[in-house]
Amino acid sequence: MPNGQQNPGRISENKNGNLPFEEALKKLEAVVEAMESQELPLETLLAKYEEGTQLARLCQEKLADAEVKIQQLEKNAAGEMKLKPLAATEEA
Repeated sequence: MPNGQQNPGRISENKNGNLPFEEALKKLEAVVEAMESQELPLETLLAKYEEGTQLARLCQEKLADAEVKIQQLEKNAAGEMKLKPLAATEEA
């Protein structure tokens, strides 16, 4: 499965969902650091803020998905971990 590193500086071209969590987090940290440590023009700050917001949302979604999978893990009779099928839930 490709990890979306075709253009590492732009997340919009990676369709966000294809970006691995670790890469998205590193990019988010870089965005925050750039915003805090540099004198940037307003337009650049706004673009960085938008990129950071998208990355933060992506990270939150991936963490929420992982949490659901972890909650569904259960031990079967042999003591092996098994993923339970997801019960139908209401989507907001």
